[in-house]
This record gives sequence, C-alpha cells and structure tokens, in this order.
Amino acid sequence: MLERGDVVLDGGFATELEARGYDLRDPLWSARVLVEDPQAVEDVHVAYFEAGADVATTASYQATFEGFAARGIERQEAARLLRLSVELARSARAQAGGRGLVVGSVGPWCVVRADGGEYTGNYDGVSDQEIAAVQRPRIAELLAGGADAIAFETIPNAREAAVVGRLMREFSGVEAWLSFCCRDGQHLSDGTRIEDAIQAVEGVVAFGINCTPPQYVASLLARARAATDRPLLAYPNHGRVWDEASYTWSGEGVDGFPPSLVERWREQGARAVGGCCGIGPGAIAEIARG
Repeated sequence: MLERGDVVLDGGFATELEARGYDLRDPLWSARVLVEDPQAVEDVHVAYFEAGADVATTASYQATFEGFAARGIERQEAARLLRLSVELARSARAQAGGRGLVVGSVGPWCVVRADGGEYTGNYDGVSDQEIAAVQRPRIAELLAGGADAIAFETIPNAREAAVVGRLMREFSGVEAWLSFCCRDGQHLSDGTRIEDAIQAVEGVVAFGINCTPPQYVASLLARARAATDRPLLAYPNHGRVWDEASYTWSGEGVDGFPPSLVERWREQGARAVGGCCGIGPGAIAEIARG
C-alpha cells in the first residue's frame, strides 16, 4: 500500500476514546479499554475507516505483558488481549467493506513505566536485551492475531530503534515501519539526529514521524529523505505538551492540519499521512478529502 503516495493513516486512538467519554488516566492508557469495553475499541476503528483511513493501527500501543501483570492480569490473558486488539480492528475493517491494512501497534519500551518517556528518550540503565524482551512477545501475539504488519510507534531513543530493527529479523517475511518521536526539527527525543538514527536501523520497510508537534515535521521529513530511500510516513500530534503526572495535555495546539501543510509533507516524501494524539476522525476525513 505504501507504494501509493496518498495513503491515509488513522488518528489518535485514545483521543477518540476520550471524546466518547472514557477516562484513560491509567498506566494502561487506551489498552485499559481492551479489558473493560472491547466493543468501544472496534467502534473507534470503524469511525476511522468511515472517515477515510486506509490503515487501522491496533489499540495495543501501551499493551505489554508487564503492564498487564501489574494489574493482576496473567500472561495467558494478556496474550489474548493483544490478539484481541487485532481481531477488533479486523472486524471493523470487515464492517467498512474489507479494505485497508490492520497494523499492530507496538509502543516504545518506556510504556512499561508509563512515565512519558516518549518525550525524553531517557533509557539510562536499560539494556538492549531488556528492550527486546519486552517487545518480542508483543510482536508475536499481534502477528498471531492476524496483523498485516507491525508499527513501532513513538520511538524516542535511537538505541531502541536499532534494537527493534534487529528484532524483526526473527519474524521472517513480516513488514514493519518505525516511527520516531522527536523534540524539534532535527532530533529524536533522546537528542539523536534523525538521519543518524535512520542509518543505524535495518529490518523495517518505512520510517515515520509521529506524536511530534506538526511544526517540526517538514524539517524532519527532509532530513529523513536525505538519509533513506525507504517510504516515509507523517502522523503528528496536536502540538500540545504532555504532563505524565496528570495524564493530560496543556498549551496551545491544533485539531487538524491545513491541506497546504499535508500537501507539503507529501511533497517532501510522506507517502502516508494521518494523526496522533489530539487528531480525531474529523481531521482524518479532511486529509482523506485532500
């Protein structure tokens, strides 16, 4: 699908759940709804497909065996919930006419701490082996559930990016993209230049930028394009600042992206465009309309 130049990604999953009244101030974040109300997860996927999205990313961003264990959920049930996240997206796709991809969302290692590490990239004291041990079983269960591909999302740390790229060698024939969380127009959250991070990663078919303020995306895409000929994706957030203590966003932001900006991202190599936190189905429908 990424061979096309006009793929539409979905938007912020938690954003739409919150708009529907769900309180996600919880270490499990949107994965909490997988446990408590899976029908709501399917309904959100349907809403994004109906808005024109070509891709559904599963509600598994914050779903880890470690996070579920902290809530008293045993490993077998945690595995079922990860597979369920895919099954719900596949069911939504069928309701929407059977088109599009279902991509298993794998959030960064730091989601096990639920401390906003996406925006700092601080992985001090964490080994490559520990990162792989968290991510490997998540990938396996998402694929067992029937995911068409894997998305490593909001990766804030260049070392983690290299680790998960190597990890994909264990899943022969599976395609994955890797999307970075960035602090400005040049650097990942941990301070690594995006071009340096890209050049150290193998095992993925595309690179993206997500959960990053939209004003930085054009510069980041230009730098990414200079570093790779693999397809690029752009799905920024609304530009506000995350407060991990209160599980809330603050500051000024946007609810969508003007067509001229989306067109600029596409001109700079983004074959797929969508949104992350704060960007709902209405904004995705605007992108789909072009």
